[in-house]
Amino acid sequence: MKKQLLLASLSTVLALGLAGCGGSDNTENAGGDQKPGAAGEKTKISYWTGDRHDADFVKEKVAEFNATNTDGIEVELVVKGDDFDTALDLSFQTADSPDVIRVKENTIGTFYKKEYLAPIDEYLSEEMKTKFPEMKDLNTFDGKRYSLPNYGTTMRLVYNKDLFAKAGVTSPPTTLQELVETAKKLTEAGKADGAYGFAQNFKSPPSALGRSARVIAEMSGFGGFGYDFRTARFDFSGFKPIIEAFKQIKDDGSMLPGVESLDIDPLRAQFAEGKIGMYLSFSSEPGVYSNQFPAKIDWAAAPAPTIDGNAKGASGFLGGQWLALSSKSEHKEAAWKFMEYMYSDQILTAYQENGYGISMVPSVSAVAKTPEVNGIEGFLPNQYDGVWPVYPTVAPEGMKSDDAFFKYMLNGGDLDAVIADLNKRYNAALDDAIKNDGLKAEPDAGFDPASLAGKFAK
Repeated sequence: MKKQLLLASLSTVLALGLAGCGGSDNTENAGGDQKPGAAGEKTKISYWTGDRHDADFVKEKVAEFNATNTDGIEVELVVKGDDFDTALDLSFQTADSPDVIRVKENTIGTFYKKEYLAPIDEYLSEEMKTKFPEMKDLNTFDGKRYSLPNYGTTMRLVYNKDLFAKAGVTSPPTTLQELVETAKKLTEAGKADGAYGFAQNFKSPPSALGRSARVIAEMSGFGGFGYDFRTARFDFSGFKPIIEAFKQIKDDGSMLPGVESLDIDPLRAQFAEGKIGMYLSFSSEPGVYSNQFPAKIDWAAAPAPTIDGNAKGASGFLGGQWLALSSKSEHKEAAWKFMEYMYSDQILTAYQENGYGISMVPSVSAVAKTPEVNGIEGFLPNQYDGVWPVYPTVAPEGMKSDDAFFKYMLNGGDLDAVIADLNKRYNAALDDAIKNDGLKAEPDAGFDPASLAGKFAK
């Protein structure tokens, strides 16, 4: 196993390619898809991603593609932050939209409906169609493929083993009550040194609760986005004890001060320095603490706690997509050549073996070695992991659920009333989408969240 390259941290925008390169960028050729390298000119395309945990790896591979491809294609890599979705929306209102887009399980459906994506079926060889799993509503819509899987992402409780030992805590919490109590003990042990028991990146409530409240709800048998597949209705009542626990941690003074403006990378930097006892996040974290923010502490990952200690569902194993082709790209053929390169066995295998993600491609997972990355063992698929069905995406009037819950955490109030209001507004939006947009939402009375778990464990 070769060691990971320790590359310099990426800036917010990474521009790769030949500086001062001669030749046209072909932007004036709006009439159709240009052949790569036509008339000896460079065909410039852009790839936008919101991922930062694998940015060094992707930067390296893009540079290799730029240096070795024989089609005159030059890729510009653009790494966005939590404003990725907003920036993409704005780009499609101008002439500056990317050619290749990083899509995720919670964005691909929205981007498809907004007609940002082009189907890739015409580019797929029979070998590729067989190699990459086709997943309805995750990479395939209305019988057409828009992306292919790379890795799946597990969610875990990440914890500071040094601070746990200092506080005399012998094991990570398995219930919400233990989470609250452990956060308090860790704060008491570490506060003199500026360390606190718990944190989340509440600069973006959807990002924070999407990596914390969601997995606790799913492990406890509730849909992670408030949707009940049994009834085909939204019901956020399962989030009540979770949000109450988070509020209690904050009220106890056990949460890192300033989380209201904390983004995920600053949170990671604080954790790497030993200033945070616990937080919940994705399996991208081992790569982060090996490359981006080398950890100065001993840390590990454990299954997320459940509401009462009983696992009645599955921790979402997220994935099924990675790169997608922009519908507005004027260089689709060139963009596909880059995508085909990124989906090669060599790159997908290196992606797992370097600890950036756990492959969802059977032929890759069969040969890829377990990454030699500290902490990755806690994120490998276990008996609790499983893929949930795709919930319907709706646009309720007023405040979204994550913002409403975070507002309650900060200001208090009547949580039952907050939940009742969310249920009313989300179901009104659901009914409207069914009536006017052709959305389908059918009840599944026999749906069993516990049956989803354990299918990926080795």
